[in-house]
Amino acid sequence: MATITDHDSYIAAAPEAFQPVLNHLRGVLRDALPDAEEMTAYDMPGFRVRGTVVASYAAFTKQVGLYVLAPAIAEHAERIASLGFRASKTGITFTPRNPIPDDLVTQLARTSLEHVDG
Repeated sequence: MATITDHDSYIAAAPEAFQPVLNHLRGVLRDALPDAEEMTAYDMPGFRVRGTVVASYAAFTKQVGLYVLAPAIAEHAERIASLGFRASKTGITFTPRNPIPDDLVTQLARTSLEHVDG
């Protein structure tokens, strides 16, 4: 994907099959983080609060990634695993056919927000 400057450009440049899930994920994150600023960093769209990126997302060849602050992943690790998703220290990957439930996205985003200093 080319360098992006905003969420709309990123989603438009993603593979067509991923665009609905990316649009939906963006909306869930926007609802969960109403005071966050939409931004891009490292060629990924994200949401920033008080200078800290609290959530971002990315499309890859076969999956989508949701990225939050590490404490959010740690606090919800049991649920993430019970739903069969793979997680790293700061992210979860999933396919458009098996997206992360909206309530888990909301919980992760809000927990990430709780760990922003300032």
